[in-house]
Amino acid sequence: MTKFQLNGKQVVVEADPTKPLLWVLREDLQLTSTKYGCGIGQCGACTVLVNDRAVRSCVTLVGQIDGRNVRTLENLDDRLGASLKNSWVKHSVPQCGFCQSGQILGAYSLLKNEPQVAAEEIPTKLTNICRCGTYKRIHEAVESVAKGEE
Repeated sequence: MTKFQLNGKQVVVEADPTKPLLWVLREDLQLTSTKYGCGIGQCGACTVLVNDRAVRSCVTLVGQIDGRNVRTLENLDDRLGASLKNSWVKHSVPQCGFCQSGQILGAYSLLKNEPQVAAEEIPTKLTNICRCGTYKRIHEAVESVAKGEE
C-alpha cells in the first residue's frame, strides 16, 4: 500500500510497490494525460511532478513516492501552470500533441525552480523529446513565461 498526495488529494494505492508510477496513474487512477513513450526514462512523455520536480514516471516506482506530492497536467492550474498552457497556445507549440503534457510539466519544474532562466539555457535544461521537432516553439513559449509576458 502506497500513500501520497495526488493533485492535492490524499490517495492510497493498493499496487505492487515495484509497479511504475506511470501505470498506476493511467490504469489504477485513470489519469491519462501522462503518456507512455519509451519506457526507459529518456523521452519524457511520461513526465510528472514529484514535489515540484520533473520525474519520468515510467522509471519511478510507485513505492518510491510514498508520502510525496505528485502532480499531473490535470492539476496544473496555478498561475505558472496557466501561464505555460496559455503560452503553449499563443506560440502554437503542439503539432501531434503526444509529448505536450510532459513538455509542459518539464517546463513547469524548470521555471518553478529557476524562474529567471536565461533563454540560451532553456534548450539544455529541457530534456524531453518532441518527435515532431517543435523545439523552437517550445523554447519560445517557455522563454515568454520566464520573461513574464504570459
